[in-house]
Amino acid sequence: MPDTLAQFIDAEFAAEVAFLGELVKIPSDNPPGDCAPHATRAKALLEALGFVVEAHVVPPAEVKAVGMLSATNLIVREAFSDDGPVIALNAHGDVVPPGLGWSHDPYGADIVDDPVHGRVMIGRGVAVSKSDFATYAYALLALRAAAKAGLPLKGCVELHLTYDEETGGEIGPGWLLAQGLSAPDYAICAGFSYNIVQAHNGCLHTEVTVTGKQAHAAMPHTGIDALEAATHVLQALYAHRATLAQRPSSVAGIATPTLNVGLIAGGINTNVVPDQVTFRIDRRITPDENPAAAEAELAAVIAAAAQTLPVPATVAQRRILLARPLAPQPGVDQLTAAIARHASALLGCEVPAAGVPIYTDARHYAERGIPTVLYGAGPRTLLEANGHNADENLRLSDLRAATEIVARTCAELLAA
Repeated sequence: MPDTLAQFIDAEFAAEVAFLGELVKIPSDNPPGDCAPHATRAKALLEALGFVVEAHVVPPAEVKAVGMLSATNLIVREAFSDDGPVIALNAHGDVVPPGLGWSHDPYGADIVDDPVHGRVMIGRGVAVSKSDFATYAYALLALRAAAKAGLPLKGCVELHLTYDEETGGEIGPGWLLAQGLSAPDYAICAGFSYNIVQAHNGCLHTEVTVTGKQAHAAMPHTGIDALEAATHVLQALYAHRATLAQRPSSVAGIATPTLNVGLIAGGINTNVVPDQVTFRIDRRITPDENPAAAEAELAAVIAAAAQTLPVPATVAQRRILLARPLAPQPGVDQLTAAIARHASALLGCEVPAAGVPIYTDARHYAERGIPTVLYGAGPRTLLEANGHNADENLRLSDLRAATEIVARTCAELLAA
């Protein structure tokens, strides 16, 4: 069985790399979140490989509710028999905007020769996680070829290719599952080649709006300076961040809860006392924590600061996102053991199960009791891949290895 899968993947690897390159070349930045065009292109590429592709358009109102412009989720179903387990392979096609500092075209899918890592593709989304569109599609093609060659398989493999991971996954995997479009027995979601993620942080996004009163800058005492008030709240938040740093997580790979203020806007003009300042907080919730308690604690810190403002401004807060942590589900050990065994054999090193401090849309599967892990084409860490950074990159050797590892794992779980 492994030889048949490996031979197919070797023969098709140049085509797999080209497939990935085509996906990188189509922008799917989120924000702004106009991702339907990328789904259209992905659907055409998958159909050219011989897949039947279901396109599920998310209603505009639901798309708008998560701050996006368009989203179409794709499902491919490959049934090897009418019984047996269903394995979902999920990757997301939306990506963060490129930002500054690139030495290559973010949408060029350039391939360079690295003296240490060999051939490397550079482009936005090449590692997070358009790479796993390719990993999972070609792993499924390899399984199809092996089945035709006589490998007995029972069950079904589904590709779930979704488009809102960067905004929480509510209209991606969450929507597919809520609509009853899939009910898998296992889920493998986009991840890394050198570790198997069984747990990850959750995330709370909170928006704080501080409102004062505008006035002429020549007479600031006639206004209420919203920025002065906001600075007071921010100081309280940064003091709270230091407190969070003293709470170690029990999950390997996750250090402590974190807090970041990543977005701020306000003011009218340089010569006007600012009447309103708005900022957004990112609070990462470890698997050890209760999400509701973490949210209540953050709200209390903001409310306490609002009671001691230096000026009579008002402070309002609202939740933007609450993504719960990923925790291991019953049955996940079988999935983890299979991946670890095949990954260690192919990569020549131990591939452990661990947690990561990021959050992903994989939690939507786990919240429904589905054994779920993150595994796919990628380096040991996001830092190595420049994930969410300039010159995001993927070692093509990792893409090759992950494709076979996923194919072997699915074959084991589907063994008749």
